[in-house]
Amino acid sequence: MAAVHGLGVIGRVLKEMAADEDVVDQLVRAARSHAPDVAKLPEAENRRHVAVMLAAGLDSFTNAREPDEQDFAAAEALGSDRAAQGVPITSLLRGVQAGRTRATAIAISRCRDAGVPDDVILEAILDLERYTGALERHVVNGYHTAELELSRTTRDTRTQLLRRLLLRDGTPPPADDELRRAGLRPDGRYHCLVSEVTDPVQARTLEQRFLAHGGVCGIVEGRLTGLAPRPPAAPAALVVVAPAVPLDALRDVHPLCTAALRVAADLGLRGVRDLTELAGDTALAAHPVLAGLLSTTLLAALDHDDEFHRELVCTALAYLDHDRRLNRTAGALHVHPNTVRYRLDRLEEITGTSTDHPAFGGRSAVLDALRWWWALRTWLGHRR
Repeated sequence: MAAVHGLGVIGRVLKEMAADEDVVDQLVRAARSHAPDVAKLPEAENRRHVAVMLAAGLDSFTNAREPDEQDFAAAEALGSDRAAQGVPITSLLRGVQAGRTRATAIAISRCRDAGVPDDVILEAILDLERYTGALERHVVNGYHTAELELSRTTRDTRTQLLRRLLLRDGTPPPADDELRRAGLRPDGRYHCLVSEVTDPVQARTLEQRFLAHGGVCGIVEGRLTGLAPRPPAAPAALVVVAPAVPLDALRDVHPLCTAALRVAADLGLRGVRDLTELAGDTALAAHPVLAGLLSTTLLAALDHDDEFHRELVCTALAYLDHDRRLNRTAGALHVHPNTVRYRLDRLEEITGTSTDHPAFGGRSAVLDALRWWWALRTWLGHRR
């Protein structure tokens, strides 16, 4: 009777795990930390598959029935998508096994906390391991099925060529005859396009816009990426476009596009965005440690939990954003210019330094404004 009761508690624990966002977070972190190629994918892509697989797997177990093919559909899709995204099978399996191990550890810990005897937990975990082993086999099957399909298509050939042009992974760049077969001119100049789209089905729809004027497209590091002689028409999805460069410059440009895409996503931007438009934000985002040191140095006297201090920082940031003009800043904040001046004076009193006076004699006013703007933005982001 105790064993039956214990199994009921285990079922409840597993159902709670399937709905727990913290469990999903832990499995995602485990997979990404053990598989560098998986970690190159956007975290949202990892979360999508982990959440679906966790829910399907635990539902099958807690309902005490033999899993059917529908239960393994998510595993097949995971393997298929990772093949299309160019993730090596060894890296994929490391990620899956790391998530599987972490899920087992969480389940054991929670069942013990719920008072389930160890022998009952062991029996349940053995049953669960049988299911997760089958799930892993379906991941592999989905991967190999997609891999065989991709190997027979022109799309795969062009995707592999694209990866050789963009990634510094030790592979040699394509020869001129390979480029010509893919429709690229060896002496041509092309825009590098990196999108937020990770789903292979959505990617096939968007790539038609990318290829309207020629070029190549494919999934690179988990995202729809391409080379085009002209920028694409504006899609709903976020796409970062670099200025046209020779093919041998693409390995330097592609990482900048990827970094700019993350910045643009954080800013909530949509549509086609020029890489140079995001140059400042991208350059600053590349040095978070320096940003923290700068913010701590200039604004150490401020308290993140003090709403008045936050108001002072927001005002100073608006002041810099509006060319250090009181009237324009006041209009943007819907306050009187004297209020702006008062807040700036109070910020100077508290911090011992000013946004209006360069810290070093002869220093560029532009660089000093940038220094302050970066510090203020970093300080405001600390609470998020």
